[in-house]
Amino acid sequence: MEKREFILRVIIAIVFLLVIIPVILLVIQRNDFLYGITSVAILATISAGVWLSFYMGRINMGQGAYALIGAYTTAVLVVQYDISFWIALFVSGFVAAFFSILIGLPILRLRGVYFSMVTLTLTEVVRLIAIALVPLTNGPRGITNIPLPGELSLFGITIIPDFATLQNSKIAFYYLAVVVMIISFAVVHRLVNSRMGILLKSLQQNEELASSFGVNIAYLRVISYAISSFLGGIGGAIFINLTQSVYPTTFQVADSINYMLYTFLGGLAYVFGPILGAFVLYFSWDMLFIFKEYQLLIYSSIMILLMLFLPNGILSLRLKK
Repeated sequence: MEKREFILRVIIAIVFLLVIIPVILLVIQRNDFLYGITSVAILATISAGVWLSFYMGRINMGQGAYALIGAYTTAVLVVQYDISFWIALFVSGFVAAFFSILIGLPILRLRGVYFSMVTLTLTEVVRLIAIALVPLTNGPRGITNIPLPGELSLFGITIIPDFATLQNSKIAFYYLAVVVMIISFAVVHRLVNSRMGILLKSLQQNEELASSFGVNIAYLRVISYAISSFLGGIGGAIFINLTQSVYPTTFQVADSINYMLYTFLGGLAYVFGPILGAFVLYFSWDMLFIFKEYQLLIYSSIMILLMLFLPNGILSLRLKK
C-alpha cells in the first residue's frame, strides 16, 4: 500500500513539473519565473550530491568546485572543440567525478569538521586554477557566447530539437533542467534503497563497526563521493549553457554553503529534501528584495528560526490525520 502511494505521489509530481507548471508559465508569459524555476531545478540537482555526501556521514562544503569543473569542461568542449553539448554534458560529469576521486582518496579519511574545512577550500582552489589557466579558461575574462544546445538525433530521428531554432529556448532549458533533476533524484533514491544505500547508512552511524563486518568503507566513500561530484558537474554544465557564459566566480564558496543549506532546510532524512529547500530559499531571497538593506538580516533571521523550530527540515512537518 505504501509503495502504491509513493508511486502515485511521484506520478503526480512529474505531471505537475512537466505539464502543469510549463502551461501556467507559458500562459502568463513570465520568463522571469520560468528562469527562476529552471535555476531551482539545477540547484536541486547539484544539492542532491551534497545530500548523498551527508548520507554517508560527511559534510560536503565543496560542491561548488565540482560544479565549476563541470561548467568549464562543457564550455571548453563546446566553444573551443565544437563538441555537441549532449556529449559534453556527460563528459563534464565524468571529469568532475574523476577529480573527486583524486581529491577524495586522501581527504575522505577525515571526519567531521576536518573534512568540512578541507572541502570548504576546494571551490576557492578551483577558482584560482581557472584564473591561472588562461590558455584554456581565458582567465578572469571567462568564456562567453556559449552556443545553445544543438539538435540531438538518433538514426535520423530528432529526439531533441536545436534550442536556437525554438521560439522560446527558456522552456526548453526548463524541461532539460527538470528532466535531469528527476533522473538524478530517481538514481539517488534507488541508490539509498539498495544494498549500497544500507552500507552507506552504516558508515554514517559507525564506520569502525561497519569495517569490522567486512565492509570496504574506503571503496564506498570514494564511489558515493564520485556520484555526488558527477551530479555537481552536470548541474554546472547545464547552468552555464542557460546563462551562455562562465567565469571563475560563477560558482563561489557562498554557493557551496547554499547547497548545504538547501539540504538542511529540506530535511537530511529525506531524499527529496534539496528540491524543497532550493525552492524555498531561492524564491524567499527574491521576495525579501523589497526590504533592501534589511534583506540579508531578515533572511538570516528566518533561517535561524527554521533551524531552531524545524531542525529536521521542512519535510519533517506532518499534518494531523
